Amino acid sequence: MGNDAPPRWDRRMQQRLARGEAAALGELYDRFASLVHSLAHRVLDDEDAADRITREVFGYIWEHPDSYDPKQGSLRSWVAALTRHQAVQRLRQTEADSARDSGPDAPAPAEMERKIREASTAARADYIVTSMPAPLRAALELAYFQRRDYRQTAADLGVTEDEARRRLRL
Repeated sequence: MGNDAPPRWDRRMQQRLARGEAAALGELYDRFASLVHSLAHRVLDDEDAADRITREVFGYIWEHPDSYDPKQGSLRSWVAALTRHQAVQRLRQTEADSARDSGPDAPAPAEMERKIREASTAARADYIVTSMPAPLRAALELAYFQRRDYRQTAADLGVTEDEARRRLRL
């Protein structure tokens, strides 16, 4: 199964979770756990905290399956948004605790909010890139990370130059 969950699958999964099917939670976990963990880790930069966030997100989904609204977007997007929210809240709490413990040497609140905003933005960017269809993602990775122009990207991907330009524009 791919990462892109079709809307029908999303609705069916929500219904199964609402009925309390443990197998549905396992299937959802298998599909989205790596996404949840990587987003949480991107925000928190802490493996143990990312593990806790992963458990919390799936616990929340299990207890509140009806809070997902298929009209608002895909289940994958909802899970990612829950994860970002939980991770940012945890980061805020961690930063506040750290500031309280540091006393007068604590970073300014504006500095803490900047750090939190940057972590949240980075997690959102990671989510967007990983959500891209594979052909678009491959073109982006060649162009951005390997500094290829559209001609080199086309040659590496075995597509026409027009197709490489189209993928990069998208």
